[in-house]
Amino acid sequence: MKKRLVLWSCLGVAALLATIGTVWMLSLPPALQVDGMPSVPKEEADATLAALKPPKRQRPLIAIIGINDATETTDYLMPYGILRRADVADVVALATKPGPVTLYPAFKIMPDMTVAEFDKRHMDGADFVIVPAMSRDDDPVVLEWIRGQAAKGAIIVGVCAGAKIVGAAGLLDGRQATTHWYFIEELRKKNPAMRYVADRRIVVDRGVMTTTGITASMPMALTLIEAIAGRPRAEAVAQDLGLPHWDARHESEAFAVTRPFALTVVGNSLAFWNREQLGIDLRPGADEVSLALVADAWSRTYRSRAVAFARSEDPLETRSHIRIIPDKVATNWSADHLLPAIGSQRPAEALDRALQAIAARYGPSTADLVAMQLEYRR
Repeated sequence: MKKRLVLWSCLGVAALLATIGTVWMLSLPPALQVDGMPSVPKEEADATLAALKPPKRQRPLIAIIGINDATETTDYLMPYGILRRADVADVVALATKPGPVTLYPAFKIMPDMTVAEFDKRHMDGADFVIVPAMSRDDDPVVLEWIRGQAAKGAIIVGVCAGAKIVGAAGLLDGRQATTHWYFIEELRKKNPAMRYVADRRIVVDRGVMTTTGITASMPMALTLIEAIAGRPRAEAVAQDLGLPHWDARHESEAFAVTRPFALTVVGNSLAFWNREQLGIDLRPGADEVSLALVADAWSRTYRSRAVAFARSEDPLETRSHIRIIPDKVATNWSADHLLPAIGSQRPAEALDRALQAIAARYGPSTADLVAMQLEYRR
């Protein structure tokens, strides 16, 4: 039962669904569209980049940490894929224990090493530590390791609801911060000395960076790339992702539990007998950022779950060399339940097409529900 709750991620709507049980939905960072929102003052943008300069190495070391039993799919894979393709830092995917990391709501991956192995190889610590959302905020290994890395001078990055873990480690006291829209009040309650900042998808304060919902991993990673290697390199990676622009602006009031949102959750949840498993044909060299966004989106409809299949049970290496373990071994999948091949789609395009397909299959209200969970303005 616990694993099933974890699968539906960190966007809990238990109060709305008391009659059908507690349901958890995960979060994806904020809107990629910024039209109509006030621009970020140049002084503020420059200060953010200055605060994110690598603290130790000219070519920085970036560690992404996860717990083995449940770490959020896009929070973990998207920074890894974007930062790896930028080739401006050494990026490692970590786990608290040996063995694979189960991501939610989709995929299972083999990390590069454990935190203990990382510590043996890099006694002076990382330059940046990225903390995704996880199934729990109080894992003692994670909290101790994050505190230790901060003490060694690493910049700690809480992605989405990963800010709750950063707060549980005691690193938000007296600092400005943000998080996924659904968890703002919880974060403020548990960290009364923290100062919440609205209308910013990225907030940096004295060695700690926090972001809004899952899709904010894109502007977060691009901001890190710009701080490390300059604007031209970040622009080149943004073009590869399909993003015409990025910055810290955000419209916080656009994301909230609404009546249509709640009714769609209830209606889709009640249709449990009609929940579908949709296959993703996992191939070597696949773009892990596009895979993560598409699988995450289809697994948040309350009508479907994305399942990765391949022709053998061996892990398959993605574009940026992370190894994904297939959920099922199969040579084919029913055409009615097979998700379109991602092919050469850039990640932002892949997400937009997934939302269009969700609207066509389950209706516009379900596509809106998914976008709200991803904190993504359609």
